[in-house]
Order: sequence, then C-alpha cells, then structure tokens
Amino acid sequence: MIRVAVLSNWHIHAKDYIRQALEHPDTELAAMWDEDPQRGARLSAEHRVPYYEDLDELLTDPQIDAVIVTAPTNRHCEVMVKAAQAGKHIFTEKVLAPTFRECNEILRAVEASGVKLVVSMPQLYESYTLAIQEILAQGLLGELTSVRVRRSNNGVVKYEPRGFPYFFDKEQSCGGALIDVGCHPMYVARLFLGMPESVSAHYGYLTGKEVEDNAVSVLKYANGALGIVESGFANPFSPFCMEVHGREGVVLCGYPEHRVQLRTVRYGEETAKEWRTIELPQRRPYAYEQWVSHIREGTFAEENIRMAVDLTKLMEASNLSAAHNRAIDIDSLPS
Repeated sequence: MIRVAVLSNWHIHAKDYIRQALEHPDTELAAMWDEDPQRGARLSAEHRVPYYEDLDELLTDPQIDAVIVTAPTNRHCEVMVKAAQAGKHIFTEKVLAPTFRECNEILRAVEASGVKLVVSMPQLYESYTLAIQEILAQGLLGELTSVRVRRSNNGVVKYEPRGFPYFFDKEQSCGGALIDVGCHPMYVARLFLGMPESVSAHYGYLTGKEVEDNAVSVLKYANGALGIVESGFANPFSPFCMEVHGREGVVLCGYPEHRVQLRTVRYGEETAKEWRTIELPQRRPYAYEQWVSHIREGTFAEENIRMAVDLTKLMEASNLSAAHNRAIDIDSLPS
C-alpha cells in the first residue's frame, strides 16, 4: 500500500485527489500539511488522518511514501523540491511551476532522488482528444494551419462563495483565468501543434479582480500556423471546444457536445461534402492512476513531464507577453 500525504488543500481540486487517494486500491490517505493551519486541522480531522503543522516534519516521516501537492502555485517549487529531496513520490495539479526556471529546479531534485513525478492534465487522456490525435496521425487534415481551443467557466461567481477567493490572489495563483482553466486548452493546442516560436497574449479584466478573467494567447509557428487559446472566469455556459484546421480537412469538437466531426478531401471530392462523426476510443487512465502505476512499476512519466514543462513555458511566456504588450520568444525564457 502506498501511503500518501496531501500537501495543502489550497487548490479547488484537492478534494478530488483526496477522493482518488481514498478510492484507489493501491493508495491510502496517511497525513496532511497545510499552510493554513485551521483549514489543515479541520480537513485532517474530517478524514481522520494526522495533521502536521511543520512540512519538514511530515517529510521526514518514513511511513509516508508519496505526496499530492495542491499548494499555492507560487509555492510549488519550494514544496516539491523538499518532497523530492525527502524521497517522496509527487503528484501535482497543473501547472508544475509558474516559471521554466523553477520547473528545472524541481526536475533536478526529482532526477537526483529518483522519485516518480506526474502532473494532472486530464484532457490529454480523454477519448475525444485521442480520436483527434489519431486523425492527425493518419494525415487526414494535411498540413495544419490553425488550432483553436477554448475553455472557460464562471469562476468569478463560483470560486469565492465556495471558499476559494485566493484564486484571484495574483501572488499565490501566479495568474488568473489562463493559468487556471486556460491550462487545459493550452496543453491541448501544444499536443496538436507542438511548441511555437513565440507567444502573444492579451488579458481582460471584466470584474475588477487582481488577475485576468478574460484571456487569449496566440501561438505562432515557423510554417505560418497559429494556435489560439481562449479562457475566462466570467462565462457560465461556455463549453470546452476544439477546432483543428488543415489544408485538406477540419475537425470540430465540443459545439456543444464532445462529438468529433471530420471533413476531409482525403476520402474523395464527393465525401468531402459531408461531415463524418468519428467513433471515440476508450479514454486512457487519468494522471493519478498513471502515477500509481509508475510508482508500482518503477517507470517514469517522460511524456507527461515533457508536456508539463512545455505548459509552464507557454504560461510564463503568456504572462510576460500580456505584461509587456509584445510577443515573447519561447527560447528567451530564463532556465
């Protein structure tokens, strides 16, 4: 049995990972630490596990094998480096860290200790994403020209009443709508198009929060292709939607259902007039399940970590672009 500690209940999805730790047959919830002592003590009592006021004390406990890091984004590097140095396997909510430099610091600690690290990026493993990947692998769209992915929610309304006002705290969250809900369309755009040369982002502040509640980031590629990532905190009915355009076809998904619809000239001119609904494959195991498997099998989540690092680079470049009102070259980010 893998004994898992939760390091902070700051993130809105902490409760979901607690549930996964409790429900997975190979993991057991063993302890909690929280930078907010009242919150930590309350939730540890609710789940009947020990609460540690001191993070270093928890990490020296030999009975704890692994940690779920759902701490404030600005503390990810500090917490994960300590956890890796203590020999604890790490599962964390996106983003891995707010900057590329901090990602590299975490990865050096993980590599030195040999612990298993996995980052939650659930849209990578959904059936509709896998179906689109297969369409691209078959070359049915030809050379890609643009990808547009949108995900937003009504976070301005739902976060504060549920006890998560700090999602609008720029210091703790390191951003707003883009780094929270916009992470998902960002890593999906990266999945389909690869890494861009540069990023240009614009943020809107509709509701007077410290962080953006309306955002778009444009990814520019050497061949002329563009990736368009959109997100927001002020949209109650905005579905997760994807458009993938190529010289020979197009795929749509999420308008509003998660049906994958294809038009392509690859099947002939007559059939190109029709939309085809693509049968969806079974989704892959989500990140928590993969993490447990890597711990059990002694393997490393190389693809997941590579994607997580690229996601941080795209988020850091977006934040810099919006702050300085100019395009940011990906290769210019400090490492």
